[in-house]
Amino acid sequence: MARVWMDKSRCNFALVRCVPPKQLVDKQNPITPLKACKNSAELEGMRKAHIVDGVAMAHFIAWLQDAVVNQKRSVSEVEIDQVLTSFRAQQEGFFDLSFPTIAGVGSNGAIIHYRAKEGTDLMKYLDTTQPILLDSGGQYYFGTTDVTRTWHFGTATEEFKEYYTRVLKGNIGVDTMIWPEETPGFVLDVMARKALWDIQKDYGHGTGHGVGAALNVHEGPHSISPRWNNKEPLKASMIVSNEPGYYEDGRFGIRIENLLEILTVEDAVNGEAASKKQFLKFRPLTLIPIQKNLIKIEIMTEVELDWLDTYHQLVWEKLSGLLEDSSPAKDWLRTSCEKIERKR
Repeated sequence: MARVWMDKSRCNFALVRCVPPKQLVDKQNPITPLKACKNSAELEGMRKAHIVDGVAMAHFIAWLQDAVVNQKRSVSEVEIDQVLTSFRAQQEGFFDLSFPTIAGVGSNGAIIHYRAKEGTDLMKYLDTTQPILLDSGGQYYFGTTDVTRTWHFGTATEEFKEYYTRVLKGNIGVDTMIWPEETPGFVLDVMARKALWDIQKDYGHGTGHGVGAALNVHEGPHSISPRWNNKEPLKASMIVSNEPGYYEDGRFGIRIENLLEILTVEDAVNGEAASKKQFLKFRPLTLIPIQKNLIKIEIMTEVELDWLDTYHQLVWEKLSGLLEDSSPAKDWLRTSCEKIERKR
């Protein structure tokens, strides 16, 4: 008897009902886990995509900060979307966005999949009185990007800084994890939420999703999420997002997202595995600074501040040589990547 292999969780009802139950083999598509573990060419392409994407974002944020702070403009969410896309379009290998840009000013930042449209009551304008949550990505011929940053070009409240810092602590908590092989993503999810849980706060979405190499920006089978029923182990050469957040309905949204590459942990002395059991860790792909003046130093640890300085050093080393000297983008990047003041 002929058998049909079909993943019912990924097929619509019309297809599934065409196959008699006795002939149906309901299993995960065998291509899915193969796609999730990138080969060396795919990984190199993803690294390159994040370098050119970082260059585009440096030009864009320098432009946006100048427009809001120096020119004292109120910039619409739609214009923000359009200008960001134009900077990405100037980069080598760009051919489309990886998903529609989410540019949420003020209370719109609390709408998880918000999309600004001209002529609607929801659309807002960015000025120095409100933050913006900006979730965007580029599709390049050699890779896919997905990044979220939350910016405030005025004076943020202490409450906002508190939540921003705790979201950052969660991002760092995931980024610095080391874990044994065969560990599913839901085990890591608590590290993203701990700093928020400490003050009885949380967010209502997953922490991370797989990302395709010049393919779908959301790609399985792995994830980092409270959904404990996804027992797919995190493996070397997978790519996953790291995007904790915090949202106050009607007020603001905060999210900090980097894409991460999964690597094996090797002994720093001899380059061999440090134990018979294989352990894994992350390495950041995203190369975009994190706004330092929104961070409450007193609730950060020295280890977390070291991580931030190291990350910004990496961003500077990868991007600075691709920006013209004395250009607004390079000046912005230099300031953004300076070591953080540690006075408490």
